[in-house]
Amino acid sequence: MSPVMIELFIRSFWETVVMTAASGLISLVAGLPLGLVLVATAKGGIAENLWINRMLGAIVNGFRSVPFIILLVALIPVTRFIVGTSIGMWAAIVPLAIAATPYYARMAEVSLREVDRGLIEAVRAMGGNRWTIVREVLVPEAMPSLVAGFTVTLITLIGASAMAGAIGAGGLGDLAIRYGYQRFETTVMVAVVAVLILLVCAIQWAGDRLVARLDHKG
Repeated sequence: MSPVMIELFIRSFWETVVMTAASGLISLVAGLPLGLVLVATAKGGIAENLWINRMLGAIVNGFRSVPFIILLVALIPVTRFIVGTSIGMWAAIVPLAIAATPYYARMAEVSLREVDRGLIEAVRAMGGNRWTIVREVLVPEAMPSLVAGFTVTLITLIGASAMAGAIGAGGLGDLAIRYGYQRFETTVMVAVVAVLILLVCAIQWAGDRLVARLDHKG
């Protein structure tokens, strides 16, 4: 590849990293509380409220059922309102975060449901309130699984960010489409695929190491 192409490749790589990291952070900050609410308001939960649970569940399922490429296009007015444009790296973060939040919320919900109810009842018996149960039991006990779920979410976001390149979102996906596909530059396409594979492997390795450390501490 030419020096100009190498520079473009490096810029596209960092755009993918920023899109994945930013949308992943938003999905964690919004998705974990949403998962906690889903677990807490479920039947037999620490704050049982089936009406809220079913309403939130329907919203989460609704967003999860929409293919990302369709959601990407449907959210263009929202994206333009929030960031002032519908193309580019920052514009892609909006639909990525909106798509990833319900995805991680469901993964967090599954992780939190696996916590031993005996521990929850023990804290209740000692006079612990709902916040104490969440802070001292639910989140700490589910932490390895929560981290594993977040790792999967980040990897999913890498694929989604590449897909967002189809509408000019920037990043490696955009580079692969504009140069690798439209200009038939096979070297660029191969390089993009190789870097995406390495990026996914690196994130999975880091996530597995962190999960193993948290399990060991547990």
